[in-house]
Amino acid sequence: MRTPRLPRALSGLRVRLVVAFALVAAVATVTTGALTFREARTGILQQSQDTVIDGFRDRVDALVPNYRFPPARSDLQSFATDVASGRRSQNWRVLAVYRDLSATSAPGDAFEELSPEMRDSVRSRRATVFQRVSRDGRSALVVGMPVTFADATATSRDASGLEVYLTVPQGEEQGYVDALVTAAQRATVPALGLAVLLALLAARQVLRPVRALRRATRDIAEGRLDTRLTVRGSDELAELSRSFNETAAALEESVAELRRMEAGARRFAADVSHELRTPLAAMSAVTDVLDEDAARLDGDTAMAVRLISEETTKLAGLVDDLMEISRFDAGAAALHLNDIDLAESVRRTLASRGWADTVETRLPEPGALRGRADPRRLDVVVANLVANAFRHGAPPVRLRLHEHERNPTDATGRQAVIEVADSGKGIPDSVLPHVFDRFYKSDTARTRSEGSGLGLAITAENVRLHGGTVRAANRPGGGAVFTVVLPLRHDDAEAEHDDAHAEHDLARKDLP
Repeated sequence: MRTPRLPRALSGLRVRLVVAFALVAAVATVTTGALTFREARTGILQQSQDTVIDGFRDRVDALVPNYRFPPARSDLQSFATDVASGRRSQNWRVLAVYRDLSATSAPGDAFEELSPEMRDSVRSRRATVFQRVSRDGRSALVVGMPVTFADATATSRDASGLEVYLTVPQGEEQGYVDALVTAAQRATVPALGLAVLLALLAARQVLRPVRALRRATRDIAEGRLDTRLTVRGSDELAELSRSFNETAAALEESVAELRRMEAGARRFAADVSHELRTPLAAMSAVTDVLDEDAARLDGDTAMAVRLISEETTKLAGLVDDLMEISRFDAGAAALHLNDIDLAESVRRTLASRGWADTVETRLPEPGALRGRADPRRLDVVVANLVANAFRHGAPPVRLRLHEHERNPTDATGRQAVIEVADSGKGIPDSVLPHVFDRFYKSDTARTRSEGSGLGLAITAENVRLHGGTVRAANRPGGGAVFTVVLPLRHDDAEAEHDDAHAEHDLARKDLP
């Protein structure tokens, strides 16, 4: 079961920082409030307890000598009443016990707060014992003490058997404690608000260099390699910015070097191709003469002459392809658009190369599919695709031309589609992404091929120059299929395309 992902806005670094600060502030506030509350509550109750116990002890010590001993029930009643009357404002309730006799300051008072364990503790320890109890949501302090007699030397104290117990309501103290709780609760909200405000300020300071780094990374990705960050301070973010600047500088230097090398390679190919054209022209003229005389030569000599003629023709084709690629690289390739019948242009291409009877065609009727295109470059596109099908596929080779209209209400959306399919084994999946790469060979052991290795690359460049697309795929029934999609431009779109093409050429000429 997949865990649902949070929205991007809720999983950002800013939100996480604010939440972290708020949690820390909440924990700190609650912890501090709890500790403060505990100490204040302990201090309040301790002070109240000490005051009550001291006052209770002093009152008992002052009244005991005034009564006879052993006391009667009436004496216990009077004693309990006198002890309680000393603190009427505090609502003292007193219980006096002597053996089996007991009396309370309030007649009929059951003194339910007094537990058996506390009575046992008073009798056995001969010390003042206190306990806080809560009944019906009201808190009270219960104090118990035995009355003892000291001997003449004051070296020991003997129990008299008289026990006195006191119950004092803790309502006032509980009010103080409740006030502390209320104050802590009221202080928590402003503390959390202040923490969130501080978190926002801290997050802003932390995220500012992060946002700058993000913008700089996007600029680098868009090709602005001279982008640099301003380094402030010496913290981790400053070190990150410094590392980014060093990486960007190294990348800019590497890309500049690669561009220089690429430009040098392009110039070298163009220069070599240009220099080879003159001797190749002479060699072609000689081989033409030799071809005419080959029939009168002996067998070995004739074979050698034909081999030289074939290789010279291949070399001339390779030089022409290199010159064409060089023009594309330099941005010097230009379109010469004419309003042509595309089907007739395809028929002329096949007929001029002797393929009219060997290629199965499905073409529109004459004049049915017209558009503005460069006839020479369209001829190159069709010829290269058909030649590739014969060279690497198997017959029959099929060519289909038809119109594909993306939006019937928009005439500028009309497209011409050229499909060239063969009946061979198809293109391996590992080769498909590279079929339009220059000099790519699917078999690395094959050192030379019948073609230059540039035909499909030139085809792709010519299609892109027209603003179209070309793709390669395998047919479900076997064999490869190349699909070219060309926009059917008209007079109203020609000017706009030419302007865009001119800008493209200028941009490419500006490259090193």
